[in-house]
Amino acid sequence: MKAVFVEEAYKVVVKEVEQPKLAANEVLIKVKVTGICGSDIHTYKGLHLFRKPPVIIGHEIAGEVVQIGEAVTQFRVGDRVTVEPQTGCGVCEQCLTGNVNYCGRRGAPGINGWYGTMAEYFAAPEQTVFKLPHGMSYDQGVLVEPFAVGVHAVRKADIQLGDKVAILGAGPIGLLTLAAAKAAGATTVLVTDVIDYALEGATNMGATHTMNIMNKQDWTSEAKELVGGEFDKVLVAVGVPGIVDNAISLLGKGGRCVTIAMFHGTQTFDIVNLQQGEKEIIGCMTYTREDTIAAIHLIAAGAVKEDVIITHKLPYDEAARGFQMVDKKEDSSLKVLVEF
Repeated sequence: MKAVFVEEAYKVVVKEVEQPKLAANEVLIKVKVTGICGSDIHTYKGLHLFRKPPVIIGHEIAGEVVQIGEAVTQFRVGDRVTVEPQTGCGVCEQCLTGNVNYCGRRGAPGINGWYGTMAEYFAAPEQTVFKLPHGMSYDQGVLVEPFAVGVHAVRKADIQLGDKVAILGAGPIGLLTLAAAKAAGATTVLVTDVIDYALEGATNMGATHTMNIMNKQDWTSEAKELVGGEFDKVLVAVGVPGIVDNAISLLGKGGRCVTIAMFHGTQTFDIVNLQQGEKEIIGCMTYTREDTIAAIHLIAAGAVKEDVIITHKLPYDEAARGFQMVDKKEDSSLKVLVEF
């Protein structure tokens, strides 16, 4: 089968590889569409913490079941599905309490021999596979995984009805987090970025305010003035230097900051501001099964405008162009899908 590799930093190639052999508990999926994620770009640059080239890339997927293992009971050939692309050991306290994302032996596509999704076929354990509701397109289905990231972040933030929320970063994860925050009841949502077309996407997704912070020295004060006060919750969807301190500056007393982005290097912040205002910083790592199920239901209910998020669809043999497009922010790209 054909598969897309990040061969080395900044080099994407298509190779012929063996089709995955199914274990008894696995489902074989014919990939229809798979997405290029921001974390895939970290791999593309050679910066990912654990997914290193050469690797079959990808973890966002929608497709059709074409074969099932002998122990599989919940799926049949022809089912339209997506995948929550993570596994746990199944026996530790974290797995048994539903927090597979905490498991010390957590598995994911692109590590420990599990092929990534950017291939003609993808094998996944039955417990990670979810049927797409009737009427949900493959394009919507491929957004379930990144939207689950936003859903999980909103849960960690404990966004309540009427909350005033700031989302820092208007890439696909930031925009999907915006959709989740609106669904949770946030009434005022400011989205910041340095790219105007991304902020236009935020407006189209329902942001009440946007701000281009390029070359702004005191943009946090301006942001608070724009919305008439401090924020209850701030969600950080971009990992640039100083962004956590910016988030804390935006918060009112008792406010909560949730970090979603993949960070490299050290973040510093004003500990006095954090402590005296009893503010909180909470880390956020992928999602749980509960988040994935909620993401499916919310997408089915129309919470996500996929035509805003998905800006490009390319055939698999043009995947290299897609990675460059996302990395360089070319052609007003947000979410780029690769089709098989």
